[in-house]
Amino acid sequence: MKISRWIYVALMMVATRAVAEQPCYLFSYFTGNGEDGLHLAWSSDGLQWNALKGGASFLTPKVGGKLMRDPCVLQGPDGTFHMVWTDSWKGTTIGYASSKDLITWSEQKSLPVMKDEPTSKNCWAPELAFDAKTEEFTIFWATTIPGKFPETDFDGKNDSNHRIYATTTKDFAEFSPTKLLFEPGFNCIDSTILPREGRFVMFFKDETKHPKPMKNLRIATADSVSGKWQVKEKAVTEPNSWVEGPSALKVGNEVILYFDAYTKHHYAALKSKDLETWTDVTPQLRMPKGIRHGTAFAVSRNILEPLLRPASP
Repeated sequence: MKISRWIYVALMMVATRAVAEQPCYLFSYFTGNGEDGLHLAWSSDGLQWNALKGGASFLTPKVGGKLMRDPCVLQGPDGTFHMVWTDSWKGTTIGYASSKDLITWSEQKSLPVMKDEPTSKNCWAPELAFDAKTEEFTIFWATTIPGKFPETDFDGKNDSNHRIYATTTKDFAEFSPTKLLFEPGFNCIDSTILPREGRFVMFFKDETKHPKPMKNLRIATADSVSGKWQVKEKAVTEPNSWVEGPSALKVGNEVILYFDAYTKHHYAALKSKDLETWTDVTPQLRMPKGIRHGTAFAVSRNILEPLLRPASP
């Protein structure tokens, strides 16, 4: 009888641990112009997303232009969540904060990532990637530097001719000099990187406007985050599709790619097993009202459960 009771307790402990370790998914996003800060939604399948905290903000922006647009969250090897965001429409900085539980956050910092290029027009949609081989985080974003890449400055205004720049860090205290990360030969924004099968996949927006608008999502691949990126000839979405803000999430043996179909005023999603053939799953997708550009990422049940509890009065 005692042995049976111990077996039962042991089985319950194993089951509880399995549930706690079962992956769940979060989506960090902003609403409006980003004035009220970080919003989070959760999902168990990557398609049905529910706003947390009744849709209220988890963190209010206090640095830069006091906006928190395009929040990107990445969990490091030690369990710490790191977040970067667009802190203003114009300028040379991005926002940064960290958290152990996504509830209590560190002091916000304004990172002067383009300080050596003071004429830079902006620092848009920063994202994070981690390379386990180098044990380094890469922060990367889109910037227009007037006078750079004149061959694709078709309107001569120097205000929308972006490329992807990056800095690396191991501790978010010291950063490498900012360098050009990705130059595909055309205007590009909204890049996001997914580790996959020992390599890295970048989804990004072709922001070409002239002579023919592209405004679609494309893929590049590399052996390392800092390596030579090769753009795939086949795009993910059709030219002139007017979509942006991609975020890729691995769910089971598939990748779901979320993006903002902004001219149609709704989020959309595609899924694929091989990143070659894509299936539209937008009809099955449910997103929180007003959601705008953010990042999908997996967390444990232990992280999710406190986020589901009602806030203390």
